Amino acid sequence: MILWVGMAALLLAALIFIVWPLYRSSGGLTPLLAGAIVVVVSISAAMYHHTGEPGVPSGAGTVPNADEMVGSLEQRLQSQPDNIDGWLMLGRSYQAMQRFDESVAAFEKAIALEDGKNAQTLVSLAVVLIESEGGVVNARATGLLENTLAIEPNNPNALFYSGFSAAQRGDKSLAADRWEMLLGLNAPPEIQELLQQKINEWRGLPNQPAALSEKLSSTVDVSVSLSADAAADLPGNATVFLIARDPAQPSPPIAVARRTLSELPIVISLSDRDAMVPGRNLSAFAEFELVARVSRSGQPIAQTGDWYGAVLHDASDAAAVRLLIDTKVSGE
Repeated sequence: MILWVGMAALLLAALIFIVWPLYRSSGGLTPLLAGAIVVVVSISAAMYHHTGEPGVPSGAGTVPNADEMVGSLEQRLQSQPDNIDGWLMLGRSYQAMQRFDESVAAFEKAIALEDGKNAQTLVSLAVVLIESEGGVVNARATGLLENTLAIEPNNPNALFYSGFSAAQRGDKSLAADRWEMLLGLNAPPEIQELLQQKINEWRGLPNQPAALSEKLSSTVDVSVSLSADAAADLPGNATVFLIARDPAQPSPPIAVARRTLSELPIVISLSDRDAMVPGRNLSAFAEFELVARVSRSGQPIAQTGDWYGAVLHDASDAAAVRLLIDTKVSGE
């Protein structure tokens, strides 16, 4: 076991000392860099899955080499052709050894057994195809990535590589959309900065230093209350939506918070954490409209019989905003 821990440490060192200099020399996040990351991580994944297998011996002098491991697995799958986990492990092992054609075949076996319904297996095959093409996302890999996102819209690998694919096709808007979604999945701060740089580039926006971004972070405190007429007309279990939106482009909203009517009056804090679209933050707007709406149906879109209040807010004003819900939505 100590040997495996040591090898894992070496892989971490490889990630730091090989991938980081590659990033520095390339001047950004490139397909080559992505391929390097995938190779290092794939090796560690293959080792993890091997060590996690029951019956694999540990201790000095008992660790088989990679060829023996793969050979043993190949023999096992001859007698257990329906072993999905075995095909997945074989695919990862071939991938780590850069035997890409065999890795593709192994993942295809797993996908057939899963009827193409496992998002992670689909994206695993796509990544192998991308590696085999030297970082280029070909048509088949693109299709696999899109199928992955249809099953699992927030799959990080699919978002990452489909963003690359879109950029390679010249569709910078879609590339930025995909990486904005990825940005919202709580990536480490260092990765967030890299993603944001490319998103800004694709959107044609200037890049800001991280320190400046932090200074621009915004929170607005909104004191929401209900008029007497509204209180008399509405059921206590109705839903309250507090919405920040761009007056010039009301949909989609910038940020949204949800409460129940029984909680009013209440002070609600809206911030970048409440963003509806990752990367489209409240702190990026100098002015926005705040709308508090009580929904009888529980849906955020206004319907006849709902009540609301609205106010235009200057983001430079640090004072709490007072918002009274006093207007009823009437039918046309």
